[in-house]
Amino acid sequence: MNGFKVFLSAFIMLIGLISQIHATDSSGRVRYGIEKVDGLDIFFREAGDPSKQAVVLLHGFPTSSHMYRDVLAELGDDHYLVAPDYPGFGDSAFPNVTEYVYTFDNIAETMDRFLIQRGLSSYVLMIQDYGAPIGFRIATRHPEKVDGFVVMNGNAYEEGLSPEGWAPIMEYWKNKENPELERTLAEQIFSLDGLKWQYTHGTRNPDGINPDNWNLDFMKFSREGQHRMQLDLFFDYQNNVKLYPHWQQYLRDHQPPMLIVWGKNDAFFPVPGAEGYKRDVKDIDYNILDTGHFALEEEGEFIINKMRVFLEKKVK
Repeated sequence: MNGFKVFLSAFIMLIGLISQIHATDSSGRVRYGIEKVDGLDIFFREAGDPSKQAVVLLHGFPTSSHMYRDVLAELGDDHYLVAPDYPGFGDSAFPNVTEYVYTFDNIAETMDRFLIQRGLSSYVLMIQDYGAPIGFRIATRHPEKVDGFVVMNGNAYEEGLSPEGWAPIMEYWKNKENPELERTLAEQIFSLDGLKWQYTHGTRNPDGINPDNWNLDFMKFSREGQHRMQLDLFFDYQNNVKLYPHWQQYLRDHQPPMLIVWGKNDAFFPVPGAEGYKRDVKDIDYNILDTGHFALEEEGEFIINKMRVFLEKKVK
C-alpha cells in the first residue's frame, strides 16, 4: 500500500509538470522560482518582462498559482505577470500551525512582503476567492500601488455570500470545537470528490474541465496537517466579512478601474457579490458568465481577451 501511495504521488506530480509545460507557448515563456520571505520559501510563476506593467495574480481555495497557467502563457508578451502560492498552498513552504499562524492577515502580510522583495511598486491585482481578502488587505495598505483590479468571483459584499454554500462554515464559526462538524467539513470539502465538485459545479461541460486541478489539490491536501491549517482559515474567514465595509470605502475613495468576470453559477459567491461592486466603483467592465466558481477553466479565452483590452485601455 505504501508503495502504491508513492507511485500515485509521483504520477500526479508528473501530470502537473506536463500541465505546466503545456501552459507555455510562443506568446511568453512561463518561468518558475522561489522567493524566501521571512524564512519561508514562496513559490511563484511569472511571465513577461519585469520592466513592463505588472499584474499580480492571487489564487483562490483550494488551488494555487496553477489556476493562472493560461493567463501567464497568453499575456506575458505585453505585461509582467507574477503568481505566488500562499504558505501552505501549492509548492510554497508548508510550516506547521505552531510555526505559522494561518490567518488572512498573516498570509496577506507574507504576500505583501513578497511583492516588496520582488521590487513591485505598482500593479494590477487579479483576485479570485481567497485572493480577494488577501488582495484587499494589500490594496488598503498600499492604495498608491494598485492600478486596478481584475475580479473573478472574489467577494467583498455580504450579499455575495451564498447562505446555502456558506452554512456549514458559518456553523463552524459558532462551534469551532465540535469534532463532528470538523469531520463533516473535511469529508465534504477536502475529499477528492469534494475538490472535484468545486471545479465542476455550475459548469456547462463538467467533463471538459481539466482533472489536473483537483488531482494536484488532493495531493497537497493529503499532507499531514493540511486539514488543520485549512480549517483554521475557514474559521478566520469571518474576519474578512467584518472588513467588507472598510474595503468598500477604499473602493469609493480610490476608484480603481475594474474588470469583473464572474461565474454566475458559483455555489459560494453568487452574482449579487458582483453587483455590489457597481455601487462603489464607477469604471467597471462588467461581465457575468455562464459557468462556475473557477471561470477561467471554461471561459479562459474570453477572460484573457478581456484582460488584454482592459490592461491596455483602462490601466495606466
